[in-house]
Amino acid sequence: MFDMIVIGGGVSGLSAAMYGGRLGLKTLLLGEMMGGVMNFAHLVENYPGIESTTGMELAEKFKSHASKYSVEFKEERVEGAERTSNGFKVTTGSAAYEAKTLVFATGSEVRKLGVPGEKEFEGKGVHYCALCDGPLYRDRVVAVVGGSDSAAKEALLIAEYATRVYIIYRGEKMRAEEYNLKRVMSNPKIKLITKTSVVGIRGDKLVKSMMLDKEYERKKELKVDAVFIYVGRVPSSQLAAKLGVKLNERGEILTDKNSDTNVLGIFAAGDVTNSSFKQIIVGAGDGVKAAHSAYSYLKNQDIQHVGDV
Repeated sequence: MFDMIVIGGGVSGLSAAMYGGRLGLKTLLLGEMMGGVMNFAHLVENYPGIESTTGMELAEKFKSHASKYSVEFKEERVEGAERTSNGFKVTTGSAAYEAKTLVFATGSEVRKLGVPGEKEFEGKGVHYCALCDGPLYRDRVVAVVGGSDSAAKEALLIAEYATRVYIIYRGEKMRAEEYNLKRVMSNPKIKLITKTSVVGIRGDKLVKSMMLDKEYERKKELKVDAVFIYVGRVPSSQLAAKLGVKLNERGEILTDKNSDTNVLGIFAAGDVTNSSFKQIIVGAGDGVKAAHSAYSYLKNQDIQHVGDV
């Protein structure tokens, strides 16, 4: 029986596990990939105290820190969770684990564009990770769809390889951080096309072009060799919802300032929650708060745990 099971191996999950271990809780972290989407961040330049690092390097630091305490790590996909008389039972494809508290740090999944050709050419010119697939398009023409800070950073990364990068955004101005927006606007390889939507992706065996809802240089068909899509993410909250955890209209887990949910003994942190600002530093703080709230819950419920601090 664990004091706390953390579901999700990203920044929030690793932070919760580290703090849970530090507080003396017998902690298990279950995640398909330690580091989560942080692993795919090319550069992290807005984490206080660390001027510049890669997401993979930062993820390794998080795990190393958590490993110094009483934390078990298992890279397993969680398939179910249910209440028990003593707390909760979490099942994976190969085992079942019990705990007195749960922390959902399940993050989010990429949102698909949902246009003709996207599914057909996925992995054949349609991609969702510049760090993973950007190097494939050296000296080629690439489009990035989206107007977020992530889209800006991914376009900058792809521009290190491609000869031309188009950013297609339906809004009037990108919603990137000012620092990254200035870098995008000053990069001669990047061309921003605003107030325009992608309505289709075409090709034969590989992507050859994309269709726009408005003309660009007197044509609605834009020749590209690849399309990288960054139109948001969908919270991975289905498992929490089955336990009665309340979600908002976007499917995010509703939490209070202490990372508590409406279900006693269940806490949540990071991108899966209704936090309005999705950043590594915010997710880390959420994870710490969730672990501390779990500790306080156990202490206030007079449930025996590994040790008080």
